[in-house]
Amino acid sequence: MTTTRYQVVVAEPAITRFLFDDVRFAWAWLVLRLWLGWDWLGHGLEKFQKPEWMETGAALQAYGTRAVAVPAPPARPPIAYDWYREFLDLLLQGGHHVWFAKLVTIGEIAVGVALILGLFTGIAAFFGAFMNWHFVMAGTASTNALLLVAGVAIMLGWRTAGWIGLDRWVLPRVGTPWTRVVIGGTDPDARRGHAPPAPSPS
Repeated sequence: MTTTRYQVVVAEPAITRFLFDDVRFAWAWLVLRLWLGWDWLGHGLEKFQKPEWMETGAALQAYGTRAVAVPAPPARPPIAYDWYREFLDLLLQGGHHVWFAKLVTIGEIAVGVALILGLFTGIAAFFGAFMNWHFVMAGTASTNALLLVAGVAIMLGWRTAGWIGLDRWVLPRVGTPWTRVVIGGTDPDARRGHAPPAPSPS
């Protein structure tokens, strides 16, 4: 006796398919992408022109020193988690702020350029959000929380966020092809007289 097994798949709601899968919403992703990318690019270029970021790392050293400081009670320290404070202190004590400052600067520029061009948009948004997360963990609120949310949103919509951009041509070449869907019509295979494949028993 052959038993047919079925795999249960929870279908996406129509609204999420429209937001994250439908290229008709790509224009909204473009606006968010350009805003976020320009913000990253502007901050990166500003750091790139400063020796304290690109040569000595003194700016990051001062930032880290303030972040790891533990004030006397009842004041609260900027960093809430001891393990993250120890991580930053390790970077400072080892002199790693010199090269890490360059990494932050180049990273901000790279993320900004990639988002503006729509090139590997999801990956760029991930690294941008990762940097925002670090700034938040170090006790810097500023606009980082908002930028983090924007980055996560673009990560969720990575399949269409770069449609109005280079991803439209790049992603199919690296193995993420776009799929055309017939809207308001029948299955093209059915029109040609082909029956849909029957489920195979297992």
